[in-house]
Amino acid sequence: MKQTIITILAFLIIVTLVVLFFTLNQSSREEQRLTTDLQYRTTLLADSLKEKINPYVIYNNKEQIQVIIDQFTEDKRVTTVVLYDNKDNIVASSSAVNLDITNIDTIVTNSMDEDKVSADFIKLDGKKSYVFSLPLHKDTNIIGSLTLIQNAGFIDDRLSEVWKNNLIRLGVQATIIFLAILLTVRFIIYLPIKDLVETIRRSRMHEENTPPKKIPENFIFRPLIKEISHFSKNLYEARMSAKEEAKFNIEKIDSPWTEQRLYEYVKKILNNRNVFVISNREPYIHTKKSGKISYFIPASGMVTAIEPMIEACGGTWIATGSGDADRLVVDKNNKIKVPPDDPKYVLKRVWLTKEEEKRYYYGFSNEGLWPLCHMAHTRPIFREEDWEVYKSVNGKFASIVLNEIKNIEKPVIIIQDYHFSLLPRMIKDSRPDAQIGIFWHIPWPNPEAFGICPFRKEILDGMLGADLIGFHTQLHCNNFIETAGRELEALIDLEQFTITKNTHKSYIKPFPISIAFSDNKDKKTNPEEILRKLDIKKTKYMGIGVDRLDYTKGILERLIAIEQLFKNNPTYKNNFTFVQVAPPSRSQITVYSNLESQVEAEVNRINSLYKSNGWKPIIYLNKHHNHEEINELYRVSNVCLVTSLHDGMNLVSKEFVVARTDEKGVLILSKFAGASRELKDAIIINPYDINQLSESIHKALQMSNLEQTKRMKRMRDALKRNDIYHWSASLLKNLINL
Repeated sequence: MKQTIITILAFLIIVTLVVLFFTLNQSSREEQRLTTDLQYRTTLLADSLKEKINPYVIYNNKEQIQVIIDQFTEDKRVTTVVLYDNKDNIVASSSAVNLDITNIDTIVTNSMDEDKVSADFIKLDGKKSYVFSLPLHKDTNIIGSLTLIQNAGFIDDRLSEVWKNNLIRLGVQATIIFLAILLTVRFIIYLPIKDLVETIRRSRMHEENTPPKKIPENFIFRPLIKEISHFSKNLYEARMSAKEEAKFNIEKIDSPWTEQRLYEYVKKILNNRNVFVISNREPYIHTKKSGKISYFIPASGMVTAIEPMIEACGGTWIATGSGDADRLVVDKNNKIKVPPDDPKYVLKRVWLTKEEEKRYYYGFSNEGLWPLCHMAHTRPIFREEDWEVYKSVNGKFASIVLNEIKNIEKPVIIIQDYHFSLLPRMIKDSRPDAQIGIFWHIPWPNPEAFGICPFRKEILDGMLGADLIGFHTQLHCNNFIETAGRELEALIDLEQFTITKNTHKSYIKPFPISIAFSDNKDKKTNPEEILRKLDIKKTKYMGIGVDRLDYTKGILERLIAIEQLFKNNPTYKNNFTFVQVAPPSRSQITVYSNLESQVEAEVNRINSLYKSNGWKPIIYLNKHHNHEEINELYRVSNVCLVTSLHDGMNLVSKEFVVARTDEKGVLILSKFAGASRELKDAIIINPYDINQLSESIHKALQMSNLEQTKRMKRMRDALKRNDIYHWSASLLKNLINL
């Protein structure tokens, strides 16, 4: 409707401008006609009167002059006649003259001084008047001036009438046009297009399991309706075919996993049971800028991995609301359907206070547990007050989850990451029938490292409330079991990899997480356009690094290695540009804000050493980029650096491989990232060994296309077999079958 009104208003503005143009033209022509007519009649009247009074003027017969003037004004309907002598004195005038005519002296004087007719339009007593003055002669001498004053107000009255009539006609026409266009657009254009859009939307979102409805006929859009009807029908048939194939392939081990196969598999194993995902980070963040609400997807491997599963399940995702417009878009239950452009599941937002965010998230989670679990040589900080708020927030989420599942039988709950280590026990104690899984996205350290945590027993007990505890690698599972065995009184079964505490059994299993695999080779990227966007002068090679600004990612180490590359291989100067994408993360924590300053300083130092002729070796992008922007960078890069000092999995490495549908490019991958167990055809490095890392970049840039293709093809095949749909199915299957 908004677009319709805008269209009509635009049309009316054009019509109004046209009417105004023609009215202005008509008014101008009418004014010119009336003015010319008045001037002509006044000239004739003046000449006629001059002939009558001129003999009496010569002999100065004032009485006869006055008689003639009175008769003339009465018969000819002249407003005013004034006769002046050559000294600007009034000799005679209309007997009925009652105007203040002092301001016509200039016209009269000019007439006698220049010995010619002088005329002009002036205001007399607030009215428009036409003053016409012509000189009178005796022989060759000027003896006076005959002046006629005509009322010219009728000209303005006529022009006002022209404008008034035209504007009234414009108003009537505009109303008729508005209604005509509104009805035409609504019934002939808008409603048919709405039907078309709704048909396409239903087809895209596969809301219906029945064939698409017939679209009403419309003579204007008949060809389009015909094509969309065919398209909807073909899409429905293709979807039904894919659905049947997915059902057939559910139990086939060697069959590739797809979204449709996962959807059918989830329906089968869940049997209409409800799935709930709980995480700290939400999958969509709404923001408000210049009065307009928009959203973005946060840079998070967890979000990338979990969303395909929850979309297939059509469940509920419970997470912390973090956007400044998050509250504006939720309903009274703090829920919103997402993705915004294609809703498939429900996002329920939980609100935290500033104090809770500070203590639970920045404090205990990221200054305590995060460095504790990552061997990146940053000392963890544990504060009693942080721990108390961490417990409180876990309790808040537990209350919300229990309220959501209070009328649901045997709900399936999948908890994400270290922010909610206490949540499984809190839920299980109240709802023993709930099947609970927790996936720990970061590494689990060895028992000695974890033993420094003052609250280790409570954390372990909380996690063991889950039926299934998942990690990325078997090593992390081993570390967890060893830690539990050392810290708790529990029965450990190393054959089944279970821990039984207080009669409740928890299974510990590795689930190496992945991403959705895409083999869309039609996706094209223009390298020149990407380089122009980045303001990069022509370069032979390009490298890419994509990380949150975190001390575990080895960003400083890779920058030093790039500097070493230029020292050892000067030929790369002006020929190799490295793009580092590093959106800020947890900037309120001192170690993170210090890291941001260090990275910026290191980038500036290296650039100042090697830049030349508008080229610089490192492009630093310290802001958020969406997935498509990142994929464009992946596709044009010769090498991708993943130099994690310690990482649970690292999905950037997998994103780079999936993006390379051309089967080119080289991945340099830290051996301390979980992904190195799967992507064995990457160049595996120790990020602490700067020389090795530098030489690996050189090796990657010099690698032949044939070798690149061999390596990339094997990595892509591995990810195709073990994508996010396979991971989700495996996690759900293990949880449901316990």
